[in-house]
Amino acid sequence: MITESILKVLIVVTSHNQMGNTGKLTGYYLPEVSHPALALKKQGLDFDILSPKGGEAPMDETSRDLTDPQNKEFLSNPVFVKKLKNTLKPSQVNPSDYSAILYAGGHGTMWDFRDNNELSTLASRIYERGGIIAAVCHGPAALLNIKLSNSEYLIKGKKLTGFSNAEEEAAGLTKVMPFLLETELKARGGIYTNTSVWKKNVIVDGRLVTGQNPASAESVGVEIAKLLKK
Repeated sequence: MITESILKVLIVVTSHNQMGNTGKLTGYYLPEVSHPALALKKQGLDFDILSPKGGEAPMDETSRDLTDPQNKEFLSNPVFVKKLKNTLKPSQVNPSDYSAILYAGGHGTMWDFRDNNELSTLASRIYERGGIIAAVCHGPAALLNIKLSNSEYLIKGKKLTGFSNAEEEAAGLTKVMPFLLETELKARGGIYTNTSVWKKNVIVDGRLVTGQNPASAESVGVEIAKLLKK
C-alpha cells in the first residue's frame, strides 16, 4: 500500500513531435504539465517527469503562453525546467517510488502512449500497489492498453473522460489523428462522458482521475492531491 513517505507523482509527457504527415510539429501541451504540477506542489507533493524516450521532451510551441501565470511560474523555476529537459526513461523508474502516475496531454501522445508496454506496466504496478492513475486531454491514450493482473483492462467499466471527438473536430484534426480518443476509450469498455467543447470536466472513479481538456488540467492535479491526502 501507498505510504506517506512516497507521496510522489510521476508525470509522463510525450516524446513524439510530428503531427502525422502534415509537416507540423507537436509535443506535450505545457498547461497540462504546469497546471497540475503546481497544484501538486501547493499540497506539498513532489513530482518527476518521464517520457517514452527520456531526455528533452518536445513541447507543443503553441502552448508556450507566458501570459498564463502557471506556465510562467513553471518555466521560471530552474528545477522544473531541468526536469523537462532531462526527462527520465521508463527503465530508470522504480514504480515503488511513486504514489501516482499522471499522463499529460498534447497531440504527440496519440502516437507514442497507447502501445508503449513500459508505460502500461509502470501504471499497472503503481495502481495495484494502491496508487492513483490520472490522465488529462489526450493523455488518456495511455490508458487504452493498461491491463491489471486479472488480465482485465484497467478502464473497463470505469467512469472517465478525455479529449472529445467534438473537440478534435473543432481543432480540425479528426483526419490527422491515428485514432479518435473518445471512440477508443468507449471501445475498451470505459464509461465515457464529456461536457461542452473546451469546458472543464474532471471525473474521479476510485483511484482513476481523468480530465477532458486543458481547462481540466489544474483540477486533475487537485483531485490527485485529495486522494493522496486521504
